[in-house]
Parts: sequence; C-alpha cells; structure tokens
Amino acid sequence: MKPILKLYRGYANDQELIVMGHIFKPTTKEDYDFQKKNFKNAKSVIRMFQIKTQKNASVYLEHHGMKIHTKSLDDGYFKFCIPLSRDLAYGWNEYKVSTYHNNKEISSKGSYIRPHEGNWGFISDIDDTFLVSHTRNPFKKLYILLFRNVNDRKIFEDVVPHYHALSSAGRDSHTEKNAFFYVSSSEWNLYRLITQFTELHGLPKAVLLLKDIKTSLTDFFFTGRGSHNHKFEKIKHVLEFYPHLKYVLLGDDSQHDPFLYENICKIFPVTVKAVYIRQTGKSKKTKAAEAMANMESMGVDTCYFKNSKEAIEHSERIGITSQYFHESL
Repeated sequence: MKPILKLYRGYANDQELIVMGHIFKPTTKEDYDFQKKNFKNAKSVIRMFQIKTQKNASVYLEHHGMKIHTKSLDDGYFKFCIPLSRDLAYGWNEYKVSTYHNNKEISSKGSYIRPHEGNWGFISDIDDTFLVSHTRNPFKKLYILLFRNVNDRKIFEDVVPHYHALSSAGRDSHTEKNAFFYVSSSEWNLYRLITQFTELHGLPKAVLLLKDIKTSLTDFFFTGRGSHNHKFEKIKHVLEFYPHLKYVLLGDDSQHDPFLYENICKIFPVTVKAVYIRQTGKSKKTKAAEAMANMESMGVDTCYFKNSKEAIEHSERIGITSQYFHESL
C-alpha cells in the first residue's frame, strides 16, 4: 500500500501562486463511488470521514522548472504559497505535486487559475445556495448526504444560467471567464463530491475553499456545522489577493451568510458591489433582511430572492450581466 495524494484547485495573481492538498496514510478502503445508491452510498460517504491523514510528510511542487519542498501539517494538509518571478499564463494551468514512499515517487497533477484581466470576481456558498442541502434541518441534511448519491442530488432551478451569466460578465471573448470561488463550511472530505456535482450540472469551474478535514465518524454527524469564521477569513483572503476586482457574493439565509457578507462589506466598502441571498424558508428572515438593508445603506446592491429568476433579473437590471444577455439573445 502507498500514501494517497489529493490535490485541490489553486489560484494565482501576478506575484504569487497558491496550491494545496492533503496526504493520507495508506488504506485498503475504496475511494468514494459516485454511482452507488442507498446504503452502499452511505457506506462510501462514511468512509470519507474515516480517513487517516499523514502529518509531516515531505511533498514537492514541480512548476516551471522549479521543484519546491515542504511538509504536511498535523492534519495532513499542505499548502504552497510561492512568490513568482515570471508571468504565468492566464486561465487554468496545470501543476504537479509528488511525495515518496519506499524511494518510489507518487505524483498527482492539479490545476490552478490565473484570472484573465477583467473587472469581476464571484464568491458563492454551496449548501442551499446552489446545492439543495436542507441545512435548516440537520437530520434531513445528513439523510440526503448518506442516501442520495451525486446523481440524485438536486440543484436549484435557474442557478446554472445565472452563474454562467456572471462568469461571462464584461467579457468580449467566450473563452475568457471571470474567477469563481466556492467557499463553504463543508469539509475537505466532500471536495470530490462537490466538484463532481458542479461538473455534472455544468456550473462554472471554480476554486473551492473548504473547512478543515474531519477524520472520525463522530465528526461526520456535525459536518458543515460549528464556527463559520473560516468562511469569513477565506473570503477576506480572496478579496485581498485580488484587490483590483469588483466582487459579487452569493449565499443563503439558512445559516450566517447575510451577517458574514455584511461584515465583509464593512471592511471592503469599495470592492463589494452586490450581495445575493437565497431565501430557504417560507418567508424572509427578519435579521437577514435587516443585514441586507444595512448593506444597501453602504451602497451595495442586494437581492434577497426565493427563485433564481429574480436574481437573474436583478443582475441584468443593475448592469452586471446586461452585456451577456444581450449577446445571448
């Protein structure tokens, strides 16, 4: 048996490249099978939370003729933050990371984005923002995670055309897309499930920034819960990493998105231009509506919507996607 190397999508600006992943101890357990159903799916999901990480393992990044060495943290997570001495190609690019076991190389290739020059960046939550998860009902959320495989999971109607309109906003070329980030309180354990879901439904390819990995069955029952401070820090980091962009934040009212986004708007009064919050219950939440009103008072366009068609119309009305829809007609 050999260690398992998992890589995640990275990102770069003009000065720095960031790529990351996990390294796991050897195991005989099968990887998550997206085609299994019912109890077989549940067994696969639970296995994702019974993984054993490898701390202090040597890992090597190979990129543009460089080979850079670092070691994994206590939870098996590794991250390369590399200063750049030359320009990288725009769009999605490839990188390679390797480790060694019994003097044999184990390698894997991942991708990172250097956004084309443009004006917009988009940051979206996942659960109950585009992936129907029933976060407001923890028992139902766990049931669906266990007994519905990726093919059976549902997406909100009209999310895909809205996100594609945002992805192409302000772009003259259909090959150039705006940067998208999916930031969630879901753990890294669910990375492959989420990426498979987004690919299955044709959502924009995005960098995922998730919560610290969980390694026990007890942790599984609390997936996606607890502190959401990491979401605030990761969103703040993205806005600082690409300071020249104007941002649109997308979330829902099932947890803390309205209040996280309100605080982000207070810190970045120039760069956040619009906030979208999906209504997950039968009626709007008073405190969420108050947060939206406060963001409006700071000059941020907001949309508290039930159906994505409302969000599409709002994006067109305030001029974010008007060019895209004009060209699509």
